[in-house]
Amino acid sequence: MMLIHTHHFRDIERKPEYLQLEKCVPPPYPGPVGTMWFIRDSCGIACAIVTWFLVLYAEFVVLFVMLIPSRDYVYSIINGIVFNLLAFLALASHCRAMLTDPGAVPKGNATKEFIESLQLKPGQVVYKCPKCCSIKPDRAHHCSVCKRCIRKMDHHCPWVNNCVGENNQKYFVLFTMYIALISLHALIMVGFHFLHCFEEDWTKCSSFSPPTTVILLILLCFEALLFLIFTSVMFGTQVHSICTDETGIEQLKKEERRWAKKTKWMNMKAVFGHPFSLGWASPFATPDQGKADPYQYVV
Repeated sequence: MMLIHTHHFRDIERKPEYLQLEKCVPPPYPGPVGTMWFIRDSCGIACAIVTWFLVLYAEFVVLFVMLIPSRDYVYSIINGIVFNLLAFLALASHCRAMLTDPGAVPKGNATKEFIESLQLKPGQVVYKCPKCCSIKPDRAHHCSVCKRCIRKMDHHCPWVNNCVGENNQKYFVLFTMYIALISLHALIMVGFHFLHCFEEDWTKCSSFSPPTTVILLILLCFEALLFLIFTSVMFGTQVHSICTDETGIEQLKKEERRWAKKTKWMNMKAVFGHPFSLGWASPFATPDQGKADPYQYVV
């Protein structure tokens, strides 16, 4: 497929009158601070429900098929605590990634008053999105599912029913990391449980019948392997994207780099927060994104 030069993907207007401001209505009255962000997309909602169902299925098999029937209480307690902690962090990260505003640009802000407030100088360029009638900050892209322009949009992920952007990339990275970890942990426990059942009587290694036990373990093994491969790849691509400070869309479109180049460590801190701490691994710690730059709309 032929890639088209970057400027074809944006509605670039060099003079304020060409923005056709009369077609843009003023932005709606902003909701109260802390209003929950949620995308009403049937496909995304279904994928999010499936994600939770699969994690809870793994939780059921690990607890009621492998750990609780085990006579090794130390093994059961340690693995139960580790698996449940990782599963809790994975679901918490999923909720934060799904319910956090990814960096949506105010809708309908391409008004005469807003343009004048930017105090454009001769030769400066602003970008207008004809779909949501907003003035785009640099590196923002329009999402057809969210129906908004998203700052530093990487991609729209149906599994979290949201875009991955400037404000929620940390939570998406944590979600993929914790899902990969619980998948690896489940695979290891399934392997040990099969060995244990082969060495002993199958009727004593589970509270379910042997055929039911085998089916449940095989389904969990297949699910864990599939999710381990998928989330590991996603985690790797996200970390690479953060370190290079280049989103997935920018890589796909081969957009010309117009922003300052920073070190990989600075890029990581920009996403996970300053300074480095245990909060990087917590979905409950909100990274400090800094204050919005009023001149991010012009180049």
